Amino acid sequence: MQSSVRTTSRPDRLNQLGLDGRLVFMVLAIAGIWILFHLFTQGTFMSARNLWNLSVQTASVGVMVSGMVLVIVMRNIDLSIGSILGFTGMFMAVVNTRFITADTWWGTLLTLLLGLLLGAVVGALQGTWIARLAVPSFIVTLGGLLIFRGGAWLLTSGQTIAPLTENYQVLGGGLNGAIGGPASWAVGLLLMAAIVASDLLTRRQRERRGLPNRSMGLQLLFTGGSLLVVLGFILVMNGYPDPRTGLPRGMPVPVLIMLAVTAVMMWVVRSTRFGRYVYAYGGNPEAARLAGINTERLTIAVFALMGTLAALAGAIQTARLNAGTNSTGTLAELSVIAAAVIGGTSLAGGTGSIPGAFLGALLMASLINGMLLLDLSSAWQNVVQGLVLMLAVTLDVIAQKRRTR
Repeated sequence: MQSSVRTTSRPDRLNQLGLDGRLVFMVLAIAGIWILFHLFTQGTFMSARNLWNLSVQTASVGVMVSGMVLVIVMRNIDLSIGSILGFTGMFMAVVNTRFITADTWWGTLLTLLLGLLLGAVVGALQGTWIARLAVPSFIVTLGGLLIFRGGAWLLTSGQTIAPLTENYQVLGGGLNGAIGGPASWAVGLLLMAAIVASDLLTRRQRERRGLPNRSMGLQLLFTGGSLLVVLGFILVMNGYPDPRTGLPRGMPVPVLIMLAVTAVMMWVVRSTRFGRYVYAYGGNPEAARLAGINTERLTIAVFALMGTLAALAGAIQTARLNAGTNSTGTLAELSVIAAAVIGGTSLAGGTGSIPGAFLGALLMASLINGMLLLDLSSAWQNVVQGLVLMLAVTLDVIAQKRRTR
């Protein structure tokens, strides 16, 4: 006689706890990678200095990956973002050194705004081509990859543009590109307050709608864990001293930009009509059209947003290098796509997670950082990144097959 008692599966248990299994797996994978690299590098990997550098290295991909999530959710792809990064970065370097040469905050802001505008226009042009001419995004953005890589060279006839103004270099997290210890604590306290407020608001909304909530003890455990993560992050950022003064450097400016972009994109996806339309289109394009969604305008807007984020990453990269070079952003599109897919974005469209993609960006940056510390050649780094991308896509295909069953 077979027992009528059914055991609860692991995904069901995670759902009861209010956890996303994919995110839990990502966190465990990152923790495992960090521990292994820490052991292999004899304690260097998880030093305050290296984790500070790792956060800066994550920034460019972290800024772009949320836009790539929306592109893939809409059943498209953008292979041109690395070239747009290089093209807009070179444009901003030229503007910064030849036209707006004043080393002031307003000069940096104006240079950045012009670069973001250029990125938005470039992205919108590609989106228009895709939406109105019905040309596959793979072909359009593959052409864009070649066009804008060549455009970066043509802007300066292949010359490297350097040095950039000190105010502009702040965007890249250079010697003056961190906000210091006290300001980092202020940001940390704001993040903690936001986490507590968000958890309370979510709990009340679920109660009003009659949806189940975590038990109070479990909720306190998860909220407390989130607060400890923020506390640990601030302690690490302040644990790396400025080599000139010995004072804590604090949070790097590019990391602040990355966190701000991630927070805004999470809000856009969860709380705006635009975000809901993107996921509705990805789930069923024909139903979205019949529901009255202007799918052409939506596609153009998503690619314009992707171009803007690529330009913002271009500003961070050129400021970090203190130069505009022709090779900036080469193969960046592969890291961004890999981060999005690893984070749970389905290449079939309709499914994607901003927090998961952020963790995917951190995982990819951790791999590259660890391999650099182990002095692996660029060839082996490319091999490992390629294998990780193939593994992520394979797991996505397997998950898709299971869902269809």
